[in-house]
Amino acid sequence: MLKKEEPPKNPIKMSTVSGKLCREMLRAHRQAPRVVPAFSYQALQKNTIVLPPPKINVYQARPVKQTNFEIYVLRGDIPVVKATQKKRTERTADNKIEKSERIKGSPYLLKWLCPPQNLDYCYYFPIFIDGLADNKPELRLLAKYAAIDLINKGPNKILPVLPRVILPFKRAFNTRRKTIIIDALKVLQEMVRVAPCVGQALVPYYRQLLGVCNLYKNMNVNLLDGVEADRSKRIGDVIEDTLKLLEQCGGPTAYLNIKYMIPTYESMVSPKCGMEDFDPIYGR
Repeated sequence: MLKKEEPPKNPIKMSTVSGKLCREMLRAHRQAPRVVPAFSYQALQKNTIVLPPPKINVYQARPVKQTNFEIYVLRGDIPVVKATQKKRTERTADNKIEKSERIKGSPYLLKWLCPPQNLDYCYYFPIFIDGLADNKPELRLLAKYAAIDLINKGPNKILPVLPRVILPFKRAFNTRRKTIIIDALKVLQEMVRVAPCVGQALVPYYRQLLGVCNLYKNMNVNLLDGVEADRSKRIGDVIEDTLKLLEQCGGPTAYLNIKYMIPTYESMVSPKCGMEDFDPIYGR
């Protein structure tokens, strides 16, 4: 007699294998996609994922290196110190009287070891401007008010030194720190306001100085309950005042150069034209 065929010991039950299980088994056998750099031949291959570009935070504060102003202060080569509020006059060993002077519009009191107008502006003024990029508030305030005092005491000496202070100003702006940018802008405003012909001489340097202003120009818009009461501490308003002053003192080409660097800037200077000859009907 013929023997019956014995069934297999582990029969495969096709009814128990669903389509979902089959898809999971096929997906498990597939190789995981590779992450490849962008703009390469590997990005054209199958089963690859292109690596996205890294995110850059343009408003992130950058590390601040030690400035030349701090080195000169530690070495004792800066002829100015912060004076106390009580002592206005002091007598030195040579029986000379040193008078402490208060900067106009500020509570900061300076004591010059020599008359500031007798200093070499080509040597000392760029050092004070370099101190605006210092991360230490006491050194930055000393550099700020000393630079403002030098501008007020010798306004005619600022124009020859102007090319040497562009890089220190740019270094202060590139720190991306609001307090440093505000202090640098205030010194720049004082230069344009007091020193003659500085506003027109700054026009070729707008490309080095106004790049950061384009980032923070609208910083204080829609802050809800985070509005700063003091206008001098709002970076957007300080930039607005600076651009207005640059346009007023920069000559006929200042507006075009500011507009090139800051496309959203609108002129704040009223046009000078003969309104008595203006016809409201025909517009001429």
